[in-house]
Amino acid sequence: MYEVRLEEGRMIEASLRGRLKLEARTGDRVVAGDHVTLNRWHDAWVVETVGTRHTAIVRRGRGGRRAKVVASNLDRALVVVATRDPAASHQLIDRLLVVAEASGMHPLLVVNKVDLDGERRIAEELTTLYRGIGYPVLVTSTITGEGIGELRTELCRGAAALVGPSGAGKSSLLNAVDPSLSLRTGDLSGRTRRGRHTTVSVRLVALACGGLVADTPGFGDVGLWEVAPEDVEHCFPELAALRNECRFVGCAHLKDRGCAVRAAVARGDVAESRYQSYAALREETERAGLR
Repeated sequence: MYEVRLEEGRMIEASLRGRLKLEARTGDRVVAGDHVTLNRWHDAWVVETVGTRHTAIVRRGRGGRRAKVVASNLDRALVVVATRDPAASHQLIDRLLVVAEASGMHPLLVVNKVDLDGERRIAEELTTLYRGIGYPVLVTSTITGEGIGELRTELCRGAAALVGPSGAGKSSLLNAVDPSLSLRTGDLSGRTRRGRHTTVSVRLVALACGGLVADTPGFGDVGLWEVAPEDVEHCFPELAALRNECRFVGCAHLKDRGCAVRAAVARGDVAESRYQSYAALREETERAGLR
């Protein structure tokens, strides 16, 4: 059964029509954000058609053999990470930003839990790095309220997705933006200091201010789907800006001579962490293309 929000705002439950289960679609047949048409069948609602997805957050599923569509038809992807518990990883941030870029969405980075002792420095480091690339960055805390007003402004316009690892505080941030939601939140694992999955499926949340937000389960295994190796650089804005300065057309920025990207890394104009994320994703997409 699927929960469907009607144009008038009422929520109903509907099942999927049999023939839709046979259609070839990327990833799941119906995901949060899909536009559908309904019909009545023996006093029950049935999903008759699923509309075209204008944008879709797509990542490589477990095992790498199929696509996992997280949500569709959203304007922006807010990548939420924490300064600690769980600690922010440059590689995971980069992968989530790349997934958003590849999905045709506008990414924004949210650095949460800045209230934790000694973690302001990490927030400032991430802000400097990613704003320097051109990404908007919000620094937030549900304890002190820092950044919640700015986050509310972002979420109250259009449709957006919150993506990030478990424990980063996505549901807590939504509760802070709109207390009437009362979404369930969880504690960290005492052994691993990682978040437990309190959000187990994607849910499209309607805010009182009019915005729609896809609250997604936390995931840390992020692989690209149907992104060609030569297109990975387009998901790194600072690398894409240098592609015409390389000596050879089609430079992979890995071992080629006269590479402007590797020269920029050596000068410190491109962050080493960003280049390492690019190289890892480039090599992964090349291996995926060989299967």
